[in-house]
Order: sequence, then C-alpha cells, then structure tokens
Amino acid sequence: MKIGIASDLSGFPLKRAVAGYLKKRENTELMDFGIESEDKPKVYFEQAQKVSRAVQAGIIERGILICGTGQGMAIAANKHKGVYAAVAVDVFSAERAKIINNANVLTMGGWITAPFLGIQIVEAWLQMAFTQKMESKKDFLSNAFNQVLKIEEENFK
Repeated sequence: MKIGIASDLSGFPLKRAVAGYLKKRENTELMDFGIESEDKPKVYFEQAQKVSRAVQAGIIERGILICGTGQGMAIAANKHKGVYAAVAVDVFSAERAKIINNANVLTMGGWITAPFLGIQIVEAWLQMAFTQKMESKKDFLSNAFNQVLKIEEENFK
C-alpha cells in the first residue's frame, strides 16, 4: 500500500513517530511530504494540499495528515475532489472512518494524540476496508457513499 504523510509544525513530533513506524511496516511504501524538521515549518493548508493532490493523482492510496488538532488538515484536504478526510482521536473513530465513510485520508492532532496512540490509530485505519465488520449494512453504506459522490459532483465543478 502506498501511503503519503505530511504535517505542520504542531504535528511534526507525531508525524515523525508515525512515519518511523510506517517505514518498518510490511507491504507499505511511504511518501513523506514533510515537514522534515522543526527548523523548516510549513502551514497546515500547504501540507494538506501535497497529500491531497497525491491522492487525486493516484500516486498514493491513502494519506495521513497531522496538525495541532487534525481539524485544519481535514478541512483543507476535503477541499480536494476525491479526498475523503476524517479526524480520528481514537482507534474506534479511525476504524469507522474507513468502514463507514471510506476515508482515504486520516487526520490527527499532535497536541491531542500521543505517539504510541497515534500509531495504533493509524494501524487500525489501515487494517480496515470500506463496509468491513458491517456487512449487514453494506448496501446502505455503499448507497450513502454514492450519494456523497453525487454531492461532490454537484459542488466540485
């Protein structure tokens, strides 16, 4: 699986921990879009664009964005057609972001999430597939996602 990751200054310590974990994960190719150090900060909306555009172009399958709360990255990422970013603060919300909403970008907050938990959140999200564990609601969830795609088509011209 090809995964992209980026952060701003507030998310950098968590990004460093998650990226270190992903580099060692089997069957994972990581593209690190920065920041590279605390000495070279970039703002969240610039960083979100890098990963979002890579998702749009099919260069990566999933993206991870980390800022102070995860909220700014999610907002900026969701301004890109075909990007479905969700904030996760725990393992359950990360799993459900993929299972229910088919999120292809996960955002987290470096001010909120400790590195150990951040790694667990990422791993839980990566292990899930759309509608997994909710097979009895697969038709409903698929239809709901298709309706979101229709809304997207209407609003991204």
